[in-house]
Amino acid sequence: MFAGHRCRRIGMSTILPSPSRKTAVLYRMVMEDHVCPYGLKSKDLLEREGFTVDDNWLTTREETDAFKTKHGVDTTPQAFIGGDRVGGYTDLREHFGKSVQSEDETTYQPVIAIFSVAFLMALAVSFAAYQTIFTLRAIEWFFAISMCLLGIQKLQDVESFSTMFLNYDLLAKRWVRYGKIYPFGETLAGVLMIAGTLTWLSAPIALIIGTIGAVSVFYAVYVQKRELKCACVGGGSNVPLGFVSLTENLVMIGMGLWMPVRILVWGG
Repeated sequence: MFAGHRCRRIGMSTILPSPSRKTAVLYRMVMEDHVCPYGLKSKDLLEREGFTVDDNWLTTREETDAFKTKHGVDTTPQAFIGGDRVGGYTDLREHFGKSVQSEDETTYQPVIAIFSVAFLMALAVSFAAYQTIFTLRAIEWFFAISMCLLGIQKLQDVESFSTMFLNYDLLAKRWVRYGKIYPFGETLAGVLMIAGTLTWLSAPIALIIGTIGAVSVFYAVYVQKRELKCACVGGGSNVPLGFVSLTENLVMIGMGLWMPVRILVWGG
């Protein structure tokens, strides 16, 4: 594999780039046990920006270390344009004027993605069950599926979620184990609401944890004016605690109230 690449690489150095195309030189790690993903992303970005890429593989640790020492850099990949070093993938994005998200930057993207997928899933289930998307059950399924998807995010790492949850949830601060029970309660309530069964169990669960959560978020954000990250999509997320975070709890409160009313009024 690598011997063939060496021949290709030597051959590339003898080919003069077309004057009509821009050329960039890229050095990236390509080893038998590791191919740098940011090297691949850098190459793709350069090509999408109209560059012919002189793609140089660093195939051993020794070769990589020698390259870093020679150019005084700590990481690879490294891209050069017009003889000047631009840097790695993030540097390339900045060079081309593209957005670069810092590690501490907050975003609502995970929540938007979850609610969007939940909405489409609800429409799909409604169509499969009733041959139309315009049903009351579609709305119920949307909220219930959202609860399940949010619960799954938390269940991926319950320990991490419960730790972040302690920053603002009022009950969890008094009863620490509540932070580990919460994801299971939310998911269970969502599953039962999708099935439309055991409402006597799902409605109180959703209503209780939703109310506690809503009060906690409101108190932390609007009373204490604290800037925190929300654990709604699991621990370690960069979703800011705020109105969107409050929405999750309002959904549970709404479903906790609505499901029993629907049964009493329409009988199921």
